[in-house]
Amino acid sequence: MYFFISQLSISDILLITDIVPNVFQIQLNNGGTVSFIGCMTQFYFFDITEATECLLLAVMSYDRYVAICNPLRYSSIMTNIFCAKSVIMCWFLGNFISFIVTTTLSRLNFCGPNIIDHLFCDIVPLLDLSCSDTLFIHLEIFLLGVPSVMIPTTIIVVSYTYIVISVLRIPSRTGRQKAFSTCSSHLIVVSIFYWTMFSVYALPNREQTRVSNKLLSLLYTVFTPLINPIIYSLRNKDIKKAVHQAFYGQLM
Repeated sequence: MYFFISQLSISDILLITDIVPNVFQIQLNNGGTVSFIGCMTQFYFFDITEATECLLLAVMSYDRYVAICNPLRYSSIMTNIFCAKSVIMCWFLGNFISFIVTTTLSRLNFCGPNIIDHLFCDIVPLLDLSCSDTLFIHLEIFLLGVPSVMIPTTIIVVSYTYIVISVLRIPSRTGRQKAFSTCSSHLIVVSIFYWTMFSVYALPNREQTRVSNKLLSLLYTVFTPLINPIIYSLRNKDIKKAVHQAFYGQLM
């Protein structure tokens, strides 16, 4: 589990590094400029981290499923080789999907206004600025969304369905609480990430939702990566003890 958390942390660091400096510049200067190459580069790394995180969260949900539903076979299923291959596949698919979408997006014609009504270079505001036919790229995004979003979402839903069924079958209340605590952190992260992402990309793109879309974009690009370490650290007894000692040490 901690191996997957480390990969999730790397993805979050890349996402924050890609988005936050530009957001600060825009807010401090009440606007900003970005070159076409810079915009495509920002979107490329943004798409890598988002696609990779979707895949990593799916692998982590499978890890929790095996730990709770098949605890005796956990060490034989979740081997070091399997974990390494899973992570490599997540990063490879994330890079491949981002490369395809960014390449197609960069070939569009942008002959209209050059003002991006967003906090960073995202797919929706960029398509709004394009004067080319975007039917092909919309179809491409839908097809690439199958391995990057739909399949991971299905894995997460199925895994947690079996987890809930297994937890409810545990006779003792203490056993149920202990079993649920092993996946509570991951479930919180998944809920926040997917709720904000689906709210931005699944809701109709109307003018009255622009401001809310910007706020929701900040949630999954800035807020979620910042609270992920906090959420996962709360289950670590050593970190709890260190925070407790540091807090009460300053008071004394």
